[in-house]
Amino acid sequence: MTPRKPEIDAVLAQLNRVILGKDPQIRLCLACLLARGHLLIEDIPGVGKTTLAHALAKTLGLSFQRVQFTSDLLPADVLGVSIYERETGNFRFQRGPIFAQLVLADEINRASPKAQSALLEAMEEHQVTLDGQSMALPEPFFVIATQNPQDQAGTFPLPESQLDRFLMRVHLGYPAPAAERELLCGVDRRELVKSLSTAVSVETLLELQHSVLEVHVAPALLDYVQALVAHTRNTAGLSIGLSPRAAIGLLRAARAWALIAGRSAVIPEHVQAVFAAVVEHRVRQSESGLAAAARMLEAVPIP
Repeated sequence: MTPRKPEIDAVLAQLNRVILGKDPQIRLCLACLLARGHLLIEDIPGVGKTTLAHALAKTLGLSFQRVQFTSDLLPADVLGVSIYERETGNFRFQRGPIFAQLVLADEINRASPKAQSALLEAMEEHQVTLDGQSMALPEPFFVIATQNPQDQAGTFPLPESQLDRFLMRVHLGYPAPAAERELLCGVDRRELVKSLSTAVSVETLLELQHSVLEVHVAPALLDYVQALVAHTRNTAGLSIGLSPRAAIGLLRAARAWALIAGRSAVIPEHVQAVFAAVVEHRVRQSESGLAAAARMLEAVPIP
């Protein structure tokens, strides 16, 4: 085991000051961002989804834009629009909120599928195409989307093509009694987020992302990942297995988890730590995604 990078300790410590009692979920969020993925946070309103996104942006020193997804949202409200200037006789492109390093798509499943599709190219290729012209997005580029449970009123289910572009989906859940007591007695979370300082620079964050790719993966570990992926495709009761993009994402997420844990090589426990977050929104069966992920881990032996 190698010592964990002090920059990672600083980020985790600051985020845990804001979101109390949710260290495993915070580690998953950080692993997702270090793996250059996009994050979907699904839970009921009021448990800290938006606060976590704000805290991540402040802690990592990223430019931040929030888009409130509603039923009347249009793709141009996200991407931008060309405005005709009478004085010059030319069109000027007014950039939309997508041109930020961290974009919060708040309550993404309250928008129509047409508005949701505005994010597809941006999330996959880190660029947008408008009027036949491709424009690069800033680096690093993260989308954090929040989603209300689908049984709540006024929601549209995300299509599989959209879900597959989110590397992870996490659930915050209710706080533990001790953490909730501290929330009731402590500083307002919104004020606390405003007071946060930048724990790492953008340059350091990019270096950490590059370090993820240097984490060693042994052939036996690759066998384990492939066995897990194959199991999702061949198990009766699962209508959709993991795509190649999901398999690559699972390995990248495990590398990021190893980096956070201070390890120079991935071990099976790192794959297991991120497996449910990477898999549960991609598989379809009667039981919950988390339960399905646990059963799959039990079914595939560790080499």
